[in-house]
Amino acid sequence: MTAYLGVDLAWGLGSARKPANETGLVAMAADGSITDAGWARGVDAVTEWIAQHLGPRTLVAVDASLVVTNATGIREAERQVGQRYGRWKVAANPTNLASAASAGARLLERLTTLGVGYVDSTAAMRERTGPAVFECYPYTTLVGVEELGHDVERPRYKRLDKRVPSAEARARRAVAFDALVHRLRTTPLDPPLLLDSHPLTAGLAEPSGVHGPTHKHREDLLDGALCAWTAAFWERHGDGRVQVLGRDPGLPVDPAEPPDEAGRRPVVVAPARASQRRPVGRLDT
Repeated sequence: MTAYLGVDLAWGLGSARKPANETGLVAMAADGSITDAGWARGVDAVTEWIAQHLGPRTLVAVDASLVVTNATGIREAERQVGQRYGRWKVAANPTNLASAASAGARLLERLTTLGVGYVDSTAAMRERTGPAVFECYPYTTLVGVEELGHDVERPRYKRLDKRVPSAEARARRAVAFDALVHRLRTTPLDPPLLLDSHPLTAGLAEPSGVHGPTHKHREDLLDGALCAWTAAFWERHGDGRVQVLGRDPGLPVDPAEPPDEAGRRPVVVAPARASQRRPVGRLDT
């Protein structure tokens, strides 16, 4: 049975004095049911969890920068997130070889030793002969899947709105989180995402509070579920409803961002509406 694993990876490695932030983890079956869910701290613990769930064709979706080859600046895939999803107020944090946030690259190293391949195209994903991993970004999923109805901008379930007082911002964020969970639980999706099928993800439907750490704890799990569902969505719909940012052959190749030594290209797999794709024959501006 194909399994989909979602990893909302904490980008920092942590240290003995200050452990890494929590990583949200969700395992999903092909029918959309959640088979496991929880949290882990640090790349070692995350790797161990993934290893316990690997099968012959497991597809692992990670919200973190996995392949980074640019010495400075921003990866092309991250630039394209802003170019194509910016209208929805979606942008990606820049990463490069000087970034302190390197947990994604470390995780990819560990998964490679476990025999997990990296896929940077729909063809490679479909032709995989073993478990595989790719990079995704939950915000592009939320605004790129039309059924979810985010036609104007991304849902504000994460960061606080700095334009209003802190107490009001926390209350608004809680409302946005609850509205998003309700939408995910009630919208008919193909493939399904059955949050109520596991006690932890079902608990996301409980009313949110305004306590920051508690909110982040729940948010990490929700993003883990979105990552797992993105993997299922990619396998279900392929290039018809998903684009692979950073690998567009119609764009000039940035010589500062070649593939890594293993030939892997830095890409982000992103569900996309027609209006979020680059028109054929035109370059992004």
